[in-house]
Amino acid sequence: MKRKNKKIKKKARRVEGISLSKLPQSLSKAYKNYKKQQEIDKIKKVKLEEREETKHIIQEKKELKIREEKVKKEEERLKLKEEEQILKDKELKLKEEEQRQKYEEQKQKYEEQRLKDKELKLKEEGQNRKNVDLKVREEEQKLKDQKEQKRKRREQKLKKEEDQRLADLETLRLKEWEEKFDQEQKAKEDEERLKDEKIKQRELSRQRLKGKDEDILKEELTSRLESFDIDKTKKN
Repeated sequence: MKRKNKKIKKKARRVEGISLSKLPQSLSKAYKNYKKQQEIDKIKKVKLEEREETKHIIQEKKELKIREEKVKKEEERLKLKEEEQILKDKELKLKEEEQRQKYEEQKQKYEEQRLKDKELKLKEEGQNRKNVDLKVREEEQKLKDQKEQKRKRREQKLKKEEDQRLADLETLRLKEWEEKFDQEQKAKEDEERLKDEKIKQRELSRQRLKGKDEDILKEELTSRLESFDIDKTKKN
């Protein structure tokens, strides 16, 4: 605004630089009135410009204030949005922390369950091994008992066969003894009979010697003795 006033004053000085004494009186008066009117117009123009400038300044101030308010509102909105975002981030962080804690709890529960399952599996495997060992021992004992029973049956069979063999042998020996006894008895009887026969033969010989020749009697006696010896040999 000050710069415009300086420019107007400079133009007025240039016009005023014209010498009024050199003009006629009527023209001088008209010129003075013109200059005066011109000065008034300039002042009006300046005032109008100042009013326009003032209006412009006021408008700019209003616009600036509006912009400032808009900026302030935008800043408040952004600040509120930022605070909301901070709250959302905090909530998200809390949710993530809760989710992490839940995950850790689930992981811990899963790990505990896994350990329990592993321990239970180990117990079951141990029990299965015990059952297998027991079954193996039972099978071994069963096989051992079967072998023992087979051994006892075999021993009993062998003992029975041996007893039977001894009984058969004893029976055979007894039979042989009986046969031998019978043969000895028969031999004794034959011997007794032979003695009796000899006695009888002697008696007969004595009796026959009286009526027969002695040679004939001896021959008969010899023949009978030979026949008796042959029979005895066949029987033995």
